[in-house]
Amino acid sequence: MSRALHAFAYLLLVVGAMSRCGNAPAADTNAFLFRIHSNAPGRLLPYRLLPPTHYDAGRAYPIIVYLHGAAGRGSDNLKPLDWGPLLFLDPAVREGHDFFLLVPQCPRGAGWNGATAALGDLEPLDLVFDLLTNSLAKEFRIDSKRRYLTGVSMGGHAVWTTLIRRPGFFAAGVPVCSGGDSGTVTRAAAKCPVWAFHSDDDPLVSVQLARDLVKAWRAHGGVAKYTEYTGLKHGSWKKAYTERELFDWLFQQHTP
Repeated sequence: MSRALHAFAYLLLVVGAMSRCGNAPAADTNAFLFRIHSNAPGRLLPYRLLPPTHYDAGRAYPIIVYLHGAAGRGSDNLKPLDWGPLLFLDPAVREGHDFFLLVPQCPRGAGWNGATAALGDLEPLDLVFDLLTNSLAKEFRIDSKRRYLTGVSMGGHAVWTTLIRRPGFFAAGVPVCSGGDSGTVTRAAAKCPVWAFHSDDDPLVSVQLARDLVKAWRAHGGVAKYTEYTGLKHGSWKKAYTERELFDWLFQQHTP
């Protein structure tokens, strides 16, 4: 199977994946600001923004970009919160680290790395980058050397792909219950440290895909931490985002 067909087959696999997993515990979604980004041509991107607990305009803050899975797609600006972001509200995480959490929403029928009719020739991630480097960078003091990317399922696949396509933009990546083509990993991409999470019994995305990507990352000289759970099926994000060491490690990473 060619790499292109392999990638297409993978995306078909994850399209309905997240709809078969349980949601995160109930939490106050009002902590996330409800926003819609519009670029110059008028393309829209709904997103939620979790600001630092005590924002101080006199200092720069790291930002985590979270990419949801297939079940979070749409335009309601709400569904993406059910698949991981609410776990970031843990007081132990927010009291120990000051950061922004950006949660964009991918249009229905699209993938993060695929152009859609609604967006013309733009990929949804193009709007995310526009939001990061323009609107948010002008409104808030964000540390450009401490931008982090994480995602689950379809969103985790986009993490791997984005780190490969745009090496040097993010300081670290955290792909969860996801895969991709290990043959596309480059030495430039591997300079970005990653911490991948997966469950060995995931019925939707083979654990071997994560193992192969981690192996390829290391083979290209990169730092690739890997945590493999047992018995969580396609819901490894439920435990990954509660790992305290993850956040301690993440915020220590920065680009040169």
